[in-house]
Amino acid sequence: MHGLVNKALQSFVCNSYGQARWIRITEAAQLGFIEFEAMLVYDDATSHRLLGEICRELGRPPEEVLEDLGTYLVSNPRTEALRRLLRFGGVSYLEFLHSLDDLPDRARLAVSDLSLPALELHEHTQGRFTLTCHPGLPGYAHVMMGVLRAMADDYGALVMLEHEGQSSEGEVIAITLIESAFAEGRSFELGARAG
Repeated sequence: MHGLVNKALQSFVCNSYGQARWIRITEAAQLGFIEFEAMLVYDDATSHRLLGEICRELGRPPEEVLEDLGTYLVSNPRTEALRRLLRFGGVSYLEFLHSLDDLPDRARLAVSDLSLPALELHEHTQGRFTLTCHPGLPGYAHVMMGVLRAMADDYGALVMLEHEGQSSEGEVIAITLIESAFAEGRSFELGARAG
């Protein structure tokens, strides 16, 4: 598993629940260290053990923890670079949705050895979509649920999301865009520098 994934989990736990809980989690997972390096690659068993201990410590199922991770990655000021990467998808939530097919390639431009599973958006009727998260990163669809929810807030859109489970191609998220301009979104300037 790419170190960025584990580093994101570390950042999420430390900033949301505190360093002491993170240390307890790493000790329970028997990692032998408390800091992940973002540019290293770790074996998948380490990442699965880590997630299991996070869920045990927080008393929450993996789906909820991963969705909260996705929300954190977009909404926390410390992860502004990811928000900016996602906002390059368009000036509206609808344009953002249509740009999701390109997200793995945009991520690879930022981090060449980061391989995200393919995403495939299908528009069924006006305002009704499904997003298929292809296999390759366990829990990715739940992280994407958090990302989609946080980006809706970022754009000021009102959406309903539902994880529909597994299809033959991957995990499916149903997206209903109720209103594009429901509330005032967060400001975003294309030329602004990340702080």
